[in-house]
Amino acid sequence: MPMIIEQHWLTGITHLPSPNHDERSDPDDISLLVIHCISLPPGQFGGDYISQLFCNRLNPEDDAYFASIYQLKVSAHLLIRRDGTCVQYVPFDRRAWHAGVSHYQGRERCNDFSIGIELEGCEQTPYTEAQYQQLAAVIKTLLAAYPRLTQQHITGHSDIAPGRKTDPGATFDWNYLRGLLA
Repeated sequence: MPMIIEQHWLTGITHLPSPNHDERSDPDDISLLVIHCISLPPGQFGGDYISQLFCNRLNPEDDAYFASIYQLKVSAHLLIRRDGTCVQYVPFDRRAWHAGVSHYQGRERCNDFSIGIELEGCEQTPYTEAQYQQLAAVIKTLLAAYPRLTQQHITGHSDIAPGRKTDPGATFDWNYLRGLLA
């Protein structure tokens, strides 16, 4: 069954609205897709900690690492878990807070014009087939819905914040993703 976007939300997936978003300066300028990875605690998969972080409910007492991040106000538009299931936190027409200090092809503040997709994972662990399949399906849906978004403007967090970020990392297979999108 093809994915559908209604009022900037993907249908048929979990929606957990994050408070960490605001208005885009130009809501029609959705022209970049940024791929990230995240695992909480670092290197561990499963559980609800990523959603807790994006919804400002992360308990700093649950893990020593959380004490350093629980007060961050961050979000992404989507998370694709290891099994391929999706969670959407921010509607696509809103600015999620995923890129931080960033630049792409001469433009600063990538959050202004991008959609951020987190893959549950870490730079050292290969991503799953289910994640690649779901990511390709999501991207095809986004490309059909947002005319300024193109396959040529899909990049990694490391590419828009070099020296500061390394995700999605060397284990992310860009050629495989491009093949799935062809």
